[in-house]
Amino acid sequence: METTPAFEGLRCVDCGETFDPETATHRCPDCEGILDPTYDYDSVELDRDDLESRRFESMWRYEELLPFTCDSAVSMHEGTTPLVECPRLADELGVERVLIKDEGQNPTGTFKDRGQTLAVTAAVQHGASDVALASAGNAGQAASAYAGRAGLDSHVFLPTRSGFTNKAMVNVHGGDMTIVEGRIGDAGAAYEDAMADHDDWYSVKTFETPYRHEGKKTMYYEVVEQLDWEVPDRVVYPTGGGVGLVGMQKAAEEFRDLGLTDDLPAMYAAQAEGCAPVVRAFEEDRDTHEAWDAPDTICGGIEIPDPGASPLILDALRESGGGAVATSDEDILDAAVLVAQHEGIEMGATPAAAASGAWELAQQGEFDEDDTVVVMNTGTANKDADVVRSHLMGKGL
Repeated sequence: METTPAFEGLRCVDCGETFDPETATHRCPDCEGILDPTYDYDSVELDRDDLESRRFESMWRYEELLPFTCDSAVSMHEGTTPLVECPRLADELGVERVLIKDEGQNPTGTFKDRGQTLAVTAAVQHGASDVALASAGNAGQAASAYAGRAGLDSHVFLPTRSGFTNKAMVNVHGGDMTIVEGRIGDAGAAYEDAMADHDDWYSVKTFETPYRHEGKKTMYYEVVEQLDWEVPDRVVYPTGGGVGLVGMQKAAEEFRDLGLTDDLPAMYAAQAEGCAPVVRAFEEDRDTHEAWDAPDTICGGIEIPDPGASPLILDALRESGGGAVATSDEDILDAAVLVAQHEGIEMGATPAAAASGAWELAQQGEFDEDDTVVVMNTGTANKDADVVRSHLMGKGL
């Protein structure tokens, strides 16, 4: 494998055992726990001057803190997305600064590209010919795109409620798409059945591959650089499976421990009231979630009733001094419209949960007037613009 010098291997977050990434590809061979890439940080030679001397053109500029070399990456220059100053939103939230990290500028329109560039790179290095996953939509589109670029076949299992754009582009990228009646859990069950029949398929499903959350951590690296090495006070993230939030918390700790920053931001999970297992677990001070019985939200990307990595999410929220918040679909769609009309940034229904959550947190008095708040816009509104427009028209506007 073409790995970076500091990449040591994979550690199980449950049992603590470590494994060689040549042979351990997905879950822990001993206990089925989540595997996390580990590094010899003492050997990492990286400082602010090194990063500032590099062109800001791809997340692979952080190669020293990623498992694979830039030269071996299956990449489309994902990452290095804009961090947009939003002064009107800052005034409305009563804080010093609000900035939106616009992940809609990635190659397939969402932050999922950051995870799939690493996951598909791992698949190639392990000699896979086929990749597979169940997805609410965006990850499936990204996986089919990166698989196509790598010359691999992709098998994508989507629920019927996935958006038209996701379904269309899986086809356009050459993916083998299976549409499953129901919701994400139903798509996941169909995927599991297919995986049992195809032992040559390589999973790129969230938290089954060790590499998707590792790619997402680069969002935080960029935010800090774009703020001239100032650590934001608060980061609000639309949370379903929580891959990005877990990755960013790891990145914050890495930058602090390497001496690149001095502090950690408070991380906040934003969910929809119709499917908020993480919020409920946080509020009840539990270490893991209980599955949400009847998920019902327009925000399909975060309608994850049974997030398997909830202990990692909850740890990130508590260790950072952050929290969790849920808002109604009505408020979420209102927030998408307000952000578009006040700042020009296009947020889809799912990422608008972060904007709506930020408003709710401000009303709860969670923010201070001198805070810098970063809201993560995880995907372009083009994926479900019809949903936001229908909401607007329903108000007679």
